[in-house]
Amino acid sequence: MVEQKKYLLFLATPDSEFAKKAYGGYHNVFVSLLGDEGEQWDSFRVVDGEFPDEKDLQKYDGFVISGSSHDAFQDTDWILKLCDVIKKLDEMKKKVLGICFGHQLIARVKGGKVGRARKGPELCLGNITIVKEAVTPENYIGNEVPESLRIIKCHQDEVLELPENAKLLAYSSMYEVEMFSIEDNLLCIQGHPEYNRDILFDIIDRVLAGGYIQQDFAKMSKATMEKNEADRKIWQKICKNFLKCQPSLLV
Repeated sequence: MVEQKKYLLFLATPDSEFAKKAYGGYHNVFVSLLGDEGEQWDSFRVVDGEFPDEKDLQKYDGFVISGSSHDAFQDTDWILKLCDVIKKLDEMKKKVLGICFGHQLIARVKGGKVGRARKGPELCLGNITIVKEAVTPENYIGNEVPESLRIIKCHQDEVLELPENAKLLAYSSMYEVEMFSIEDNLLCIQGHPEYNRDILFDIIDRVLAGGYIQQDFAKMSKATMEKNEADRKIWQKICKNFLKCQPSLLV
């Protein structure tokens, strides 16, 4: 009998009303992208101070850290505690996938520098350039490595300096660090592979209503998805290959 695979999601953001109504919350949004039949996916709302017991970390095959409206360079209690958990998981050589805030927090923990985005925030469908010569030997993308990939972006901070042992996997005209890896157990992505058009548009509407962006910015943000969509299937393959496969088994 094959042992059930177990994964843990660190939710660093509350569920929006739209996410709850449309998907039952962000837990389900992530599982719909990353999960497979027969797996167990648990989540802890770390933004509310919910953390697993340290002794339970060993039973999980992989971990995912979500995005957040909080800054990864803050020193609030839950962020510092999550930093400690990341250090522990790295010592255990557990697979950890960092998304947006998670991407930045892993960079911080490993000695990189994180701060406000130098060219300003992004809330749109963006295009990132893949560093082809860097994707091997792990190569979570597969045999055919594209020149670039489209991904939904929603952030105002960025990784300013990579940790010393990090490998840059993608960049863009806006940000020098769009994706990086450290050894074969940490993979970090600035964009949101789990987001779709409806989730992005809901976020745009909410930040516009809150007065955080202007109408023109919101209009331009939505226009990025008029004729294009994110490369969701490729991102799904990348994330699943990283979490679930040995490099020799990737296709």
